[in-house]
Amino acid sequence: MSGPGRLRRTRAGVLASVLALAAGLLGAASVTAPPAAALTPPVGFTADALSTYQTNGIVWSLAEANGVVYAGGTFSGIRPAGSPSGSNTTPAVNFAAFDAATGAPTGCSLSFTRSSGTATVRALAVSPDRSTLYVGGYFNAVNGAAANGLTAVDTATCRPRAGFAPRFGATVRALDVASDGTVYAGGDFQTVDGAARRFFAAVTAAGALTGWNPNADRSGRTLRVTPDGNSVLIGGDFFTVGGADSHALAVTSPSTGAVTRAYPSGFIPASAVVKDIVTDAASDGWYAAGEGAGGASFDGRLAMELDGFGQRWRDTCQGATQALRVHRGVLYAGSHVHDCSTMGGFPNQARKHLTAQSVDGPDLLGWLPDTNDGIGEPVGPRALTVSSRGGREFLWVGGEFTTVNGSGQQALTRFANTPDTGAPAAPVVSVSAPRAGEVKVSWRSALDLDDSLLTYRVHRDGGSTPVYTTTGSSLFFSRPQLTFTDRNVVAGRTYSYRITASDGTNTSGLSAAASVTAASSASPYQERVLADGADLYWRYDEAGGAFAADASASDNGGVYVNAPSYRTTPAAVAGSAALSLNGTDEYVHSDRLHHYTSPTPYSVETWFRTTSTSGGRIVGYGNNIGTARGHTSSISDKLLYLTNDGRLAFGVQSGGTRPTVTSPGSYNDGSWHHAVATQGPSGMVLYVDGQPVGTNAATGNRSYNGYWRVGGDAMNNAWPNRPTSDYFAGQVDETAVYPSALTAAQVAAHHELAGTPPGPGDSTVTLTPDEDAYVNSVAANANYNDSQLASRGTTAYLSYLRFTLPSAPAGQVLRSARLTFRTSSDSTAGSADSHSIVPVTGAWTESAVTYNTRPTLSTSVLGTITGASAVSTDHSADLDATALDGALGSVTSLALTSSGTDSLRIWSSEATAAYRPQLVLTFGDE
Repeated sequence: MSGPGRLRRTRAGVLASVLALAAGLLGAASVTAPPAAALTPPVGFTADALSTYQTNGIVWSLAEANGVVYAGGTFSGIRPAGSPSGSNTTPAVNFAAFDAATGAPTGCSLSFTRSSGTATVRALAVSPDRSTLYVGGYFNAVNGAAANGLTAVDTATCRPRAGFAPRFGATVRALDVASDGTVYAGGDFQTVDGAARRFFAAVTAAGALTGWNPNADRSGRTLRVTPDGNSVLIGGDFFTVGGADSHALAVTSPSTGAVTRAYPSGFIPASAVVKDIVTDAASDGWYAAGEGAGGASFDGRLAMELDGFGQRWRDTCQGATQALRVHRGVLYAGSHVHDCSTMGGFPNQARKHLTAQSVDGPDLLGWLPDTNDGIGEPVGPRALTVSSRGGREFLWVGGEFTTVNGSGQQALTRFANTPDTGAPAAPVVSVSAPRAGEVKVSWRSALDLDDSLLTYRVHRDGGSTPVYTTTGSSLFFSRPQLTFTDRNVVAGRTYSYRITASDGTNTSGLSAAASVTAASSASPYQERVLADGADLYWRYDEAGGAFAADASASDNGGVYVNAPSYRTTPAAVAGSAALSLNGTDEYVHSDRLHHYTSPTPYSVETWFRTTSTSGGRIVGYGNNIGTARGHTSSISDKLLYLTNDGRLAFGVQSGGTRPTVTSPGSYNDGSWHHAVATQGPSGMVLYVDGQPVGTNAATGNRSYNGYWRVGGDAMNNAWPNRPTSDYFAGQVDETAVYPSALTAAQVAAHHELAGTPPGPGDSTVTLTPDEDAYVNSVAANANYNDSQLASRGTTAYLSYLRFTLPSAPAGQVLRSARLTFRTSSDSTAGSADSHSIVPVTGAWTESAVTYNTRPTLSTSVLGTITGASAVSTDHSADLDATALDGALGSVTSLALTSSGTDSLRIWSSEATAAYRPQLVLTFGDE
């Protein structure tokens, strides 16, 4: 599947670190798997933010010495964690010192001020012997004593060192200290002690100006002495250093400042600057942070060699990297990364501000705590440092953010190597009965902010011992589907499944229960789709949630966006449900990035039903997954869309053209239609309802990384007969993608196996209960005839609903039935358990039924309620239409029961009309 000319499920760049472990095809016996660890190596810090003092402004720089972390910036006070802005503030003028292990102030207090203008501290560096802290910035006094842009502070006494008094003509933005005590500085200055020093200079430990003079033409932002002391690496805005062409980065002699390795214009784009440099002797590397402007600029990270100073790798993600720190083989970064598509990664989306990657390559690791952009420019984090104290290690983060992991916290936060207290999110589960003797349990892998490798345990029917255990990896941008096929099932019996995710230390809660009745036979349509090689197959049978299970062996799960209407009936194929889309913002996208190489044979198949006169994109391939402005796809290809007049179009991009096939007939008639688009060596073919309706000789299309989307995405005017709407309003069912061009015979067979889909002649009857009530085993003689119904197994609740069923209209039969309801606003209304809908065989009345007089129930199950875990939410459960058919034209009663411990509460017929339960019957032609 990964060779040339195939749709490939492999990933390049950042995606290579995601392991899609899936497809457990074992019976209901416990399976062992390698366990997850509390932190997935090589990540060294948890994502749990520790309690830390805050500032009331921006932190621009951090440094550490002897278990103390120093923060410099533009602020006037500090306050405890949890204190809102303006409260509990202690004066701290542009500088503060904190205990690395507690996050509390140490008592070291220095005030950096100016006689005019806004004072700020922009750079901090500690001498190799940890005895001296150097502070640079834009100030002319420290604690009232004169100091011009740079001062030295004794770390033992927290006092400025007498006699150290160099005078910098403007802001100092970068500092580092060599083993001989030489202090290297970069910034906006062009003089030091009256001597010309353009943007870079060095002074001795006593404060005397040295001869080091790179003589750059623009500001210095960062610098670092190499571990061997033989070079000084400089970064900034410059284009020349000592007259040599070297943009944003250069290697210089530590004595003279002469360029020993230049990086001519083009190595880093002219629109980019370098904001930070760090070195790491263990990896024999140094690393640079880029900030650029525009998609063709450089915003990511460079990994460079200390031996030879060449490039090892380059991260080209977009998002203005501000700060770097290497710790135990991991490069931690502060940025606002939002687009890694240029390196085969995730497309433009919401910003992430803290990331980690191995020093050996650019792939993102599973560490993702987050801040917001905050105040100032804003870009979030600005500075990082690592400190150890009391046997623990701490990563400190400073910047202009005002939240951390969604909670209020300004400008400072920290993370430690232990303990890990954050549990993964509970998985989202979907179950199906694809064939006799099998139940397929599928789930979207969970997300943990510091553990990409998680252990999953599948529990059946409320059992405490898992029937299946496996591990799987996920990142925020790649949440692979995992599956378990339970072959220890009996046809006709209903099974319920719940899953937990664990990082080895913390375990999520159980997922919402998902139930299914084991089938006695397979769906012929599904079996043919799978036999013909579908490697994406969405059946849309979920009752709710954000996870669309893939029925194929590829485990290519999808994501429902903006909560479309689930389990719509009648569906296109018997035994399945359909998905209803609003034509505005609802859609489904694949959860994994694909790579497509042209020319590649493929087929796209779906059923659709609509009466829309605004057209819309039904299925397509695009390079993004979001709906926000700028986050829809800028590249689209392999599209099936409907024109305003209802014609079906199939189009691709090939060079600068858009070869398209458009049907002569219209299909917005309210009937289900089967659409298949194929492209291969013989060109493009469009089929509707089993028959070819148009061809095009084009064999080429566009090669790029992207996602399959159903229901909508951006379309531009270059597409022929572009519809008014980018989004499709109607129903879709049975969407599949194949890595081959289906033959005409295969397409016709699929259409035939679906049978006669329901059409516009179908009629729907919606019934509200004639009577309803519930009983309670704890108050066995009480009658509950009020605005709520309830169901629970332990200390039982049971509910009863009576309906007068109509006879089937002449010439029609009952095609489908479902019970719709809304969970009540009671705090306990939602239920993680499944609840059965069964026929009532005994007598009861709304006004008199009690637990002690409760009616007898049938042993058969008409339907199952699953996933109704939220309060005040609409749900529906499909019922066995065949079983109800015999009750048409009579009065029948249904009961809600459960064997679980978690109660379900729904509004009754006494509630507001919009909230009442309803029985929805759909009739169609015989």
